Amino acid sequence: MTAYETMYILRPDLGEEQMDQAITKYQDLLKEQGVEEIDTQHRGKRRLSYEIQNFREGVYIQMNYHGQGHAIAKLEREMRISENVIRYLTLRHEGTPEADPEASESEDT
Repeated sequence: MTAYETMYILRPDLGEEQMDQAITKYQDLLKEQGVEEIDTQHRGKRRLSYEIQNFREGVYIQMNYHGQGHAIAKLEREMRISENVIRYLTLRHEGTPEADPEASESEDT
């Protein structure tokens, strides 16, 4: 399993209920694709650096999870066609390299 982080920006004019529905929708979509350990953080409403789709502000949501690449493709497709998401970005986190057993033995001698 690979670690991923998806940050997306929701429209600022959504109500609390609509925001919760959108967040739950994307979490459920990932769970259906076999993703594990979904950690969702609501970063709040922030001012955008530049206007996007006539919006000056957006609600930032960050999700960290472990899964396969096919789950990301489905998630991004859903975000692309959604009117509630104005931007999204998914990053793959590189795992820590495993220690070379021969290197640790040579350090001990």
